[in-house]
This record gives sequence, C-alpha cells and structure tokens, in this order.
Amino acid sequence: MACGDFRILAINPGSTSTKFGLFADDRLEENWTLRHGSEELLPFKGRPILEQSGFRLALIERELRSYGVQGLSAVVGRGGLLPPLDSGTYLVDGAMLEYLRLAPRGEHAANLGAPLARAIAAKAGVDAFIVDPVSVNERTAKARLSGLAQIDRDGFCHALNSKAVAQRYARDQKRGYADLRLVVAHLGGGVCISAHEGGRMIDATDAQQEGPFSSERAGTVPVLQLARLCFDGRYGKQDIERMLIAEGGLSSYLGTTELVEVERRIAEGDEKAALVFEALAYQIAKEIGAMAAVLEGRVDAILITGGMAHSQKLLAAVRKSVEWIAPVHVYPGEEELQALAEGALRVLRREETAKTMNQIGQP
Repeated sequence: MACGDFRILAINPGSTSTKFGLFADDRLEENWTLRHGSEELLPFKGRPILEQSGFRLALIERELRSYGVQGLSAVVGRGGLLPPLDSGTYLVDGAMLEYLRLAPRGEHAANLGAPLARAIAAKAGVDAFIVDPVSVNERTAKARLSGLAQIDRDGFCHALNSKAVAQRYARDQKRGYADLRLVVAHLGGGVCISAHEGGRMIDATDAQQEGPFSSERAGTVPVLQLARLCFDGRYGKQDIERMLIAEGGLSSYLGTTELVEVERRIAEGDEKAALVFEALAYQIAKEIGAMAAVLEGRVDAILITGGMAHSQKLLAAVRKSVEWIAPVHVYPGEEELQALAEGALRVLRREETAKTMNQIGQP
C-alpha cells in the first residue's frame, strides 16, 4: 500500500492522564493529552482500574469526533500487567481482556490500554493491538534464577521504549535488529537496563526493584537490611512498597523527583545533591557494564533513552564510564505513542504476525 494508507490510533493511559495520537503510517498527524484531576477520579478511588474505562472512552471519543477521525486501520493501546511473555504485537482478544479484569499481577493504569483500544476498534470494524507491555520477559533461563528458589526474576522493564529504540538504531545503521548486540538504558521514573542479542532482550533489570535507583525508585537495596526494616515494627507493607517504588531514589535522598532541580542545587554548591547525582550516574554506568558482560564484551552500541536522557550532565557522567565499551547513542524521551504505532504498523504491513493470548505462557 502507498505511504500514508494506514491510519492508526495509539492510546497510552496513565494514572492521571490519557494520551493518544493519530498516525498516518508512522507519522504523527495529531495528538492529545487529557489530564484527569483528583475530583474527576475521586469516584474511582479504591476501585479496580478497569472501572475507569467508560469514563476515559467517552473523553477520547469526544476528541476524535471533534477532530473528525474516520477510516482507522487499527487501534493500539499500551499493554498492561499480563503474564510474562515474548516481545511483539498482540491482538486484543477476550482472553486478554478477562486476564486484565481479574488483574492477578496487580492494578496499573496501563491495564486500560487494551480495553480502550478494543472498544474503539470494534466500532471502527478493525483490530485492536497492544505492543511490548511491561511484562515482556525474554531473559535466558540462567538469567531468571534469582538466588532464592522461591523467587524468579520475571519482573517489569520498559520493554516498549527499549525495543523501539533498539529497532530505530538498527534502521539508522541499515542493519537488522536481530544482527546486533546492544545494551539499552531506559532512564525514566524507573530505570531499566537491558541486553539485546538475536532480536531478544536476553536480560534486563526489573525497573521496580532492581538496578540503579531513579527519581522515585530505590532500585537494588541490601536485602538483609530491607528485611530487618520490614519487621522492626515501624512500617507496614504499604509503607515499605511506597518507599521502594514511589519515595526512593532522588525523592528519598533529596526530597525531589526532578533532575533539573538536583542540577540547580549542584550549581548552587549543594554537596549532598552532587553526591547523590554522582551515585545515580555511577549506578547506571555499573549496570551498563554488567549487561556488557552478559554480551561477553561484544557490544555494537550502548543506547540511552528515557526522560533523564535529556540531562546533558548525566549523559556526560555516564559516557565517561562506559564509552570504552561501545559507541554511545542517545534517544531522549520515551515516545510511547510512536512505539505503539510502529508496532501496529509492522503487523499491518505484514512485516510480523500478531500474537495472541494463547501464545502467552509462563516461562
């Protein structure tokens, strides 16, 4: 088909926003960001996340009618907390929607992506997809062992952006993604650093509980000290989870989640801010080195992406420690909508085949 023949609607629901964009092939035509205030979301407080589907769907459809959207080829949503699965584009079907309704792996705003996409696609008479949800787990068998038989390493990584950046780099180099050996560092609210070989993400840090700390996550912490903290009587389960996932990292040390604020303090002579910043860069670089070891030192490139990749100061500090391993290429930001549209487009162009829930197994 001619360039621009495929019109794709991509939807990325967040905890307090719904972002969506209209694409002609892989070119963004228009995008929207709907902010949801605390009063709007108050009726859903403490309720399953999927109960917000009707509310958010009505807002999306209002904007689409106002813009005059017609002739969609596909609708694609952000993937939610599904079972561990291979990378790829998945068809949204009844089995997937039922799994998300039951939410055995937890509640998350991304769980809304599939039902929202399915509802709009059904009215347009087209297929709905998700692409590379956070539950993607392509770790090798040896990489899944944690050191404790009761716990496997099957945690979450920002696979959507990591995979999209790896494929973008491959296109830039006019090479196949499967032919490259890459380390990808996604530096966002959570930090995910992954090793890519043969078109698979063969190891990755769990962005919720492993690897470097981030703006709000603690990353890897000494486990015995953590266990003692859990049972010393001062904190409950929710307190501990909040400290690790929402109040760790920069927030814990400096009381801010904004890297620009940390850099401002450093410029004003704040020695503690400087130390925490150096530790952030140090931990990122150390984990990149670990993933280089996973690839046996044969690394074609190190790719750095995510919101923190906008910081030139952080990039300079990380480069200093890792550029001896391989060339460093930076793709700042996350561009989830673009990555979603590209995944759907690959299926529409028959460059890959959409997978289904019955192909999802517990690795």
